[in-house]
Amino acid sequence: MSERDTKLHGCWRLVSFDTEFQDSKERTQPWGTDPNGHLIFGSDGRMMVLITAKAREPGNTDEKLLALFRTVMAYTGRYRIDGDRFITKVDASWNEAWNGSEQERFYQLDGDALDVRTNWMPNPLVSGNPIGRAILSFRRE
Repeated sequence: MSERDTKLHGCWRLVSFDTEFQDSKERTQPWGTDPNGHLIFGSDGRMMVLITAKAREPGNTDEKLLALFRTVMAYTGRYRIDGDRFITKVDASWNEAWNGSEQERFYQLDGDALDVRTNWMPNPLVSGNPIGRAILSFRRE
C-alpha cells in the first residue's frame, strides 16, 4: 500500500452533499445545508459510508418509511486506489442494485479536507433516475 493510499485511512465527517444534473448543470443540496454522514477507510482495505438528511422522522407509516429510504445512502465493501479514484466492490448496500457492483469515486485530498465526486449515473434518490452526480466534501475527524 502506498503512502497515497494510507492518507485516506480513518474517519471522515460529511460537510456537504450536492447533486448536479447532467442536462441542466443545476446543483442542489437535496438534504439541506447540514447533512449527516461519515466515510471510513480501514487499513484492512474496507470502506463504509453512511449519509442521511438531517431532518428525518421515525418511520411509523408507509409514507414516512419511504421518506427514510429517500434520505439515506449507505454501502460498504473492499476498496482499491487507482490514481485519483477509489473503487469499491460493494458487498452490502441500501440499494440492492449496487450489491456486487463496483462504485468508482474521484477524490481530491488537501490536508484534512477530502472532496469526492461520483461518475455521471442515474440518480437513485430522484424519481425517474435522471443522470447526475454527487459532489461531497468531508473533514477528517
